[in-house]
Amino acid sequence: MVRSGSYDDGAMPAADPPLPTSSDALLADGSAVHIRPIRPDDAERLIRFHSGLSAESIYLRYFSAHAQLRPEEVRRFTTVDGRDRMALVATVHDEIVGVARYDRLAPVADEAEVAFVVTDSYQGRGLGTLLLEHLAAHARAEGITRFRAETLWQNTPMQQVFRNVGFRTRSTFADGVVEVFMEIEPTDEFMEAVDRREELAEVNSLGHLLRPRSVAVIGVGRQRGGIGHELFRNILAGGFTGSVHPVHPTAAEIAGRPAYPSVTAIPGPVDVAVVAVPAAAVPEVVDQCAEKGVKALVLITAGFAETGIEGGQVQAEVITRARAAGMRVVGPNCMGIINAHPSVSLNATFAPVAPESGCVAFASQSGGLGIAVLQEAGRRHIGLSSFVSMGNKADVSSNDLLQYWRHDPGTDVILLYLESFGNPRRFARIARRVSSAKPIIAVKAGRSASGRRAASSHTAALASSEAAVDALFGQTGVIRVDTLEEMFDTAQVLSDLPLPAGRRVAVVGNAGGPGILAADACEAHGLTVPELSPATQEALRAFLPAAAAVGNPVDMVASASADDYGKALGLVLADDAVDAVVTIFVPPLVTSADDVASAMAKAAAGATKPVVANFLGMNVAPDPLRESRTKVPSFCFPEPAVRALARACDYAEWRRKAPGRSVAFANLDVAAARAVVDEVLAEVPEGRWLNPTEAVRLLGAYGVAGPPLALADSRDEAVAQADRIGYPVALKASGPEILHKSDRGGVHLALPDAPAVAAAFDAMTAAFGRGMTAAVVQAMSPPGVETIVGLVDDHSFGPLIMFGSGGTAVELFADRDFRVLPLTDTDAHELIRSVRGSRLLLGYRGSQPVDVDALEQLLLRVATLAEDLPELAEMDLNPVVCGPWGVSPVDIRVRVAPSPGRPDQSVRRLR
Repeated sequence: MVRSGSYDDGAMPAADPPLPTSSDALLADGSAVHIRPIRPDDAERLIRFHSGLSAESIYLRYFSAHAQLRPEEVRRFTTVDGRDRMALVATVHDEIVGVARYDRLAPVADEAEVAFVVTDSYQGRGLGTLLLEHLAAHARAEGITRFRAETLWQNTPMQQVFRNVGFRTRSTFADGVVEVFMEIEPTDEFMEAVDRREELAEVNSLGHLLRPRSVAVIGVGRQRGGIGHELFRNILAGGFTGSVHPVHPTAAEIAGRPAYPSVTAIPGPVDVAVVAVPAAAVPEVVDQCAEKGVKALVLITAGFAETGIEGGQVQAEVITRARAAGMRVVGPNCMGIINAHPSVSLNATFAPVAPESGCVAFASQSGGLGIAVLQEAGRRHIGLSSFVSMGNKADVSSNDLLQYWRHDPGTDVILLYLESFGNPRRFARIARRVSSAKPIIAVKAGRSASGRRAASSHTAALASSEAAVDALFGQTGVIRVDTLEEMFDTAQVLSDLPLPAGRRVAVVGNAGGPGILAADACEAHGLTVPELSPATQEALRAFLPAAAAVGNPVDMVASASADDYGKALGLVLADDAVDAVVTIFVPPLVTSADDVASAMAKAAAGATKPVVANFLGMNVAPDPLRESRTKVPSFCFPEPAVRALARACDYAEWRRKAPGRSVAFANLDVAAARAVVDEVLAEVPEGRWLNPTEAVRLLGAYGVAGPPLALADSRDEAVAQADRIGYPVALKASGPEILHKSDRGGVHLALPDAPAVAAAFDAMTAAFGRGMTAAVVQAMSPPGVETIVGLVDDHSFGPLIMFGSGGTAVELFADRDFRVLPLTDTDAHELIRSVRGSRLLLGYRGSQPVDVDALEQLLLRVATLAEDLPELAEMDLNPVVCGPWGVSPVDIRVRVAPSPGRPDQSVRRLR
């Protein structure tokens, strides 16, 4: 509780401008609250809230006894203007449980005084910090950069909130009062603190869902065959360690268990309610669950957003009701949840198969696919820690589950089947953290529907949603696979084996052909098959036939025994030139597959290097491999084995990389760049392409400059500008409809004198007519390697930054790659080296390397510009000429448009 002395004076606002929308968020204990701006109709709620505060809370808030709020205080506290005075309330069941407010301090326009008060029952649960995050985000949008707060010296909980929130703070102490100053710009330290708080809240919130002590199934029919009944029987058959209660309006018992007419009639608490009633009955059931105090809902019922707009509206109302009561929701339109850990043993699905218990977690957006996945996991004997069918993802999504599974000790590998991203930027932040601890393997459906958008810039033409997904997964360490088969293949390797220390693979088998196929597959997937050390080769020759090949691949020939496999694997695993082993067995008549499998498992026991096996033509691994304490994943053919191993190598490389850091530039003129955008949008509200001088001003404000240029609207002016700049010059046609000007003779380079400039101007005038509104006269750049740097604002993923080989053939060669924002220094470093043309930049056939550091800085500056100005819709810097002397963007095209709006990543909120 903190006092703000400015509450008792100041004029009332003259009008009520639009205020921020409301949102739901989680507290540290996993419970949910609703946060919204205070309203005049909150007067009675505020009075009830104040009267419920303890005497101590009131004293810490007001620095004195203040038993009742005066009418003028209530009127003032509930009336804000959203700019200079703002207040947020947190509500549960539509009653206020916390208030946060600021008052701008005139004449210090960028500073505001803040105050917080939280009802006693919600203190110590993170509500004050949550309100501070939301209030600071609103204040920043209104130009406030600093908060000031006064608190009594004994109010240590509030002082701890200020210290731990993550802002840069300083404090002073006088006369028993601590005055705290907070710089509220979100720094890396602040965002890390937000992430930690979000993860803690998610873990506690989903703990109620996935580790329940009591489950109610609402909509259990009397007879078998219905979804509710079969789901209830699955819970019973699975041996759920808690209590389970069927709900039926008239039945006294179902499947030998007492039934109840409603969830409210169940004695004792209910953690999770699984709902399988008709869609029309769901809102009433949700209200009953709220009354009962249920913690989480699993809505099996279909007939919501997947059916259209009307169904979407009903779904939104259901989620609103659930959130108001602090309940999390899985679904609707899902097949349920599973926690296979023996301490829980909950199978709340209607799937016909039950999974084995294990260390793999799986989240699926498709219910039908989930059933197939459970069946395939059973066939492969892959044990699951938990499974969630997300359905419509109205509330609980993969973002929430990733954070829970990161901290779940029973989960080692996470599998995702995704059809869409609700919040890709949030996914990127979360996935990067989770991947640093546990592998995420994802199938993202919809590759074929990506297509190309109708675009007017090179960058937009080359960008697609698939490029965005690849960039997102690549930057965050997520392992993308194309099929469910590949997902399970990769999961077997990552769940059973140590991560490889490198990409060097040894191939050991009893047939030459499969060994060659494995070696070819290694090369295709970026793995190497090095020659084994002389010592290893000599040791192999000591017991293998003379016909055996021992260089790598190792072909022990068809007569190889189980003992030969054991010896060979032991020697190869000990070779310092080997990071992983692929072992192949072609079943001959003389050797038992089970004996060879036992030898493989024994040789791999205790090894720090992964071993994968190919028992050619065998769809099911031999029993000794599955039953051994040391797991050796087995594949039917060598290529899938190598592919899965390669993905493990890719992931291990990502884990070994130093984490990137954001780069802050000191010489940015944000106000100047903002002025360019605002001027253009004031003139053309729907946005337009900037003219060359506007584009130069915009980029120049962020330290990005090319050769000097000037606009000319006549032949004589073009000559005059060329004389001023100095020869030789380039002359380029400019106009709002001129896109690829070089295709139509709109670019003339290295013009040596005034007559050449005049002739070029006349030629362009004839070619473009009135479409050419001006000509750009520009100094020539030094020669160098041509690249392209681009930007496009994807409607789902936000800004995508592109780098590639530039020039007029950029779309023809399509030698480019993308990254999503935010861009770290590591991202910029890797982006440049990800394209084929990077060899030209790093020194090719004796050429001098270009200034790659300058190119990385250019990428980071463009990315920072895109982060700061969401109105940037498209940008092409093509070409960016690179040389040992630096980099020079010689052609700049920028389109601005009204901001699509981006979620503030510094604010924790539920979807």
